[in-house]
Amino acid sequence: MVSSLQWLPKFQNFIAAPVAIQRALAAVTGHRRHRHHHQRYSSTAFASDPAASGTTSTFNSIRHEEYGRLLPCPSENVLPRNIEHLVVREGGSILDFITKALDLPPLYVADLIHFGAVHYALVCPKPPLTATSEEIKLYKEFTKPAVLRKRPSIKGKTIREAQNTFRVTQSDQLVEAGTYVRVHVRPKRFPRCYEIDWRSRIIAVTESYVVLNKPAGTSVGGTTDNIEETCVTFATRALELTTPLRTTHQIDNCTEGCVVLARTKDYCSVFHRKIREKQVKKLYLALAAAYVPCGVMTHYMRPFRKSPKVVSEVWPNS
Repeated sequence: MVSSLQWLPKFQNFIAAPVAIQRALAAVTGHRRHRHHHQRYSSTAFASDPAASGTTSTFNSIRHEEYGRLLPCPSENVLPRNIEHLVVREGGSILDFITKALDLPPLYVADLIHFGAVHYALVCPKPPLTATSEEIKLYKEFTKPAVLRKRPSIKGKTIREAQNTFRVTQSDQLVEAGTYVRVHVRPKRFPRCYEIDWRSRIIAVTESYVVLNKPAGTSVGGTTDNIEETCVTFATRALELTTPLRTTHQIDNCTEGCVVLARTKDYCSVFHRKIREKQVKKLYLALAAAYVPCGVMTHYMRPFRKSPKVVSEVWPNS
């Protein structure tokens, strides 16, 4: 039987409730429950043994019962995104492991893998500062030198190299004990993709590249948890190409305009060189709510990874 190390939110009291009560609460407090659920690393509950995992089985079934397939796409992202962090205890299929660990339908897990919403690393990354002592203890258990030396898959790799994450691409991919798995249970969606006549958005087609008039509300190359609903994917299908198009540059999801998609790996390098040599110029046309004076306007942005970014006309230290 496949078991896992799973960071769980603070639901100790709720998990123990009878099934009938849980179903009643699910209908009343669903939105509030989902809002807290995605705060994975601030939790204190931690399932590390079969008994503890069993107590969450019914809860997970109820928590995910409102989800069917990832398609058809919802009209909007009404639920917050959440991420599950797991560690494999016994090797096997990635599909079977996630299905059992999170109590999700196999078809839904297969869709997540197809969307690119499942990632893995040979060795579990270091837990964040908000991790509990139990989580840190279990992390150390799986990263002991004596344990790592027994794993042939990381032979010749440093710990840092083995902690690099990669996207799972096949449902039948095998994972060994000690493998870290990250599952984006509710990936970011782009319903606008299904409303577009993509063939009419193609501006030019050559042997090396395709120029696309990107619609607003779409992603050029996808996100960490969704590489299916992208301009690259839908443009490839619209042109009935046998080889997928490649991303050469990005513009924001909310922006409409021209993007160049490469048909070959070589042209990706060619276009990237043009960008480095400043042979490519981007021009933006914006609709302003008030008068904008002419000239150069300089703003400073705090180097935070999370959005929204903080922008100021004044240098932060001044």
